[in-house]
Parts: sequence; structure tokens; C-alpha cells
Amino acid sequence: MAVKDRPQCFFDIAINNIPAGRIVFELFTDKCYKTCENFRCLCTGERGIGKATQKPLHYKGTTFHRIVKNFMIQGGDISDGNGKGGESIYGGFFADESFELKHDRAFLLSMANRVQPMDHVVFGHVVSGQELVKDIENQKTNASSLPYADICIVCCGEFFTTLKGTIAIRVCMVLFCSSLDLSTSQSYRRKKK
Repeated sequence: MAVKDRPQCFFDIAINNIPAGRIVFELFTDKCYKTCENFRCLCTGERGIGKATQKPLHYKGTTFHRIVKNFMIQGGDISDGNGKGGESIYGGFFADESFELKHDRAFLLSMANRVQPMDHVVFGHVVSGQELVKDIENQKTNASSLPYADICIVCCGEFFTTLKGTIAIRVCMVLFCSSLDLSTSQSYRRKKK
């Protein structure tokens, strides 16, 4: 798949029930197809109910449950809401796909994982809404990195081009799923090396 054909998905965010804006992601399907397809489907909700959790496979309604300044914001866990749960479109969790792409810049999208080492698969990046990501990153948190504010994905989906060349949005009107990281800074990555 050529770079120009990479899918774009979005999250519409509310902070304490006040609309805050939209984050748009480009997915690196040419590098991590399986991971990207999981994320894309969780944005659109097109896969219905999860077999393991019996919850909708959809990010809509999930919150950002962890914020570490100059590192990342994390959200998307439907079953527990704290990063310990979630489900993929493949049923339960799935193996890390590729570590080819590195956390070498800000605003990368990566999937949280369950096994050591705690490397995360980079599978996309933010193409619009970087200021909103920074606003989320700057929310006050408790000692466990839990934000005091309710930061919710109120709508999400995929942008696509129709046969007539117009841009359309694919969304599903159900509720949520899975965990993800948005790396917001390069300083964390430099420290890990």
C-alpha cells in the first residue's frame, strides 16, 4: 500500500463534558497492517461486540485514563477503564506485530501491550490536533497519573474518499474498546536509550 493510501481516523474529545476538539491520525498500514486494522475497526465500531468482554468493540465512550507529562497519554480501555482491560478485533489480545518503527519523535500512535519488554508497536501518528494532545497532556493528575478531568472520546471514526472523490466519514453509533498510547514528547524516548 502506498503512503498516499494510508487510512486516517479521528477522535472527537470532550473534557469534563465540554467539546475540546478533534485528533486525526494517519495509520502506517504499509508497516503494521494488523495493528492498524485493529485500531481502524475500533474507531468505526464495525466489528460489533467482543467475544471476550461482551462489550462493543469501539473507542467511543472511553476515556484517557493515564497521563504522564512529557511521555504519553493513554486511553481506550472499555472493560476496566484503567489500562488493564480491553479487547482487540481478533479476540482478546494479539501479539506485537513489528518494532520496525521507533519512538523517535512526538505525536506517534502506539498500541499498549501486556508482555515484557514493554516496547510498544508504533503504527501511526497525529496529523491534526497536536495542540489538543498537548492540552490533554497538561491536565492535572494524581500520583498514579490518573487525570482529575474526565477526558472522553465522544465520537470516533474513519475518513475515506468515495468513488466520486469526496471525503466521507465512517462512524458506528455504539460504544468503545482496547488500549493505546499517544507519545507526546521526544524527551522520554531519549532517556530510554
